[in-house]
Amino acid sequence: MDLRSGTAFWPLKNGLMHTYPPLLAGERADVLVIGAGITGALLADALSGAGLDVVVLDRRDAASGSTSASTALLQYEIDTNLVDLRGMIGQPDADRAYQLCREAIDHLEALTRELPDDCGFARPGSLYYASGRRDARTLREEHAARVQAGLEVEFLEAREVRERFGLSAPAALFSPAGASLDPYRLTQHLLWRARSRGARIHDRTEVTRLDERAHGYAAHTDRGAQVQARHVIVAAGYEAARFAGRQLAQLKNTYALITEPLAPEQQPWPTGCLLWETARPYLYARTTPDGRILVGGEDDDHQSPARRDRALPARQRRLERKLEKLLPHLKPEVGYAWAGTFGETKDGLAFIGPKPGNPCLLFALGYGGNGITYSVQAARMLTDHLLGRPVPDMRIFRLDR
Repeated sequence: MDLRSGTAFWPLKNGLMHTYPPLLAGERADVLVIGAGITGALLADALSGAGLDVVVLDRRDAASGSTSASTALLQYEIDTNLVDLRGMIGQPDADRAYQLCREAIDHLEALTRELPDDCGFARPGSLYYASGRRDARTLREEHAARVQAGLEVEFLEAREVRERFGLSAPAALFSPAGASLDPYRLTQHLLWRARSRGARIHDRTEVTRLDERAHGYAAHTDRGAQVQARHVIVAAGYEAARFAGRQLAQLKNTYALITEPLAPEQQPWPTGCLLWETARPYLYARTTPDGRILVGGEDDDHQSPARRDRALPARQRRLERKLEKLLPHLKPEVGYAWAGTFGETKDGLAFIGPKPGNPCLLFALGYGGNGITYSVQAARMLTDHLLGRPVPDMRIFRLDR
């Protein structure tokens, strides 16, 4: 499936960082990872770092699918408020899910320090603001739940939101943990490091069939070559349904634009923190190290790539109007606009772990608005799982929940 429309900013900004050959001959490995986006890259890095022999395959060029369309807002908050998630899965698991996303941001910061550059990592914090007056009470309840869960968060009244961030909102929650980065650059650096440890990365090679064998799987590809692996991890995002045997998430489109760099004297909002709102679907925004504003939202149900392509110009205009309303003192020029397809689960949680009844077939699917932080934890959990270590957290994200 074509996963994006328009001109995604990250590949354009970074250029062709690394190239990988298609698979032309058979391979054997401890682990085959299907997908060379940010999830597959985090897995390849963690698995190869633990001494496992890894092959990574992707039907596209590495990092050119959903990763290239990601806006990479790194938050411990997931699309389902903590108060609501507690009602769905119970307080202990809901609190732990939020805590895991919080821990993932620290891990990403440490990870970028090990790479050739910081991949644009910044931690300006995250502001979750009330879209209307009724939502102020919701935020107060959410604040209490997060404090109880041990998460660092402030409740701000309208005056404080205006004074500290220059925005008009009835109330807001500020989380200092919020961060952002360049997802394409991080993916390419991680794949290249995994390659230096012996992992074989092959793109433009599609896995067409998985055959279960006595000691793992045989993966057939569209190029005729096979990979024999003791374990297979599907990190193919929204194209994973054919390996799972069912649709695990509802497909949605999200739309985004990025402005040209602002003049030095222009400031979009103090601190340049991440912004997102209580309305659903929500508007979200961030800044970039070179002074641009990246804004997204206007989500709709995915029906076909062609329909998403046709919708992009109108959705772009809506985003421009919302940006103008949010920041009336600025008149930024739009540089690029694009759309991407993503998956949304009923509880907002990822799917991480083995397919029921198939212990050698595992999944790392960071669905929802928190895909990158989920992927960090998926890489940790699945690596520990394959090394025979206990992973109690994985139960929260099991496929049969």
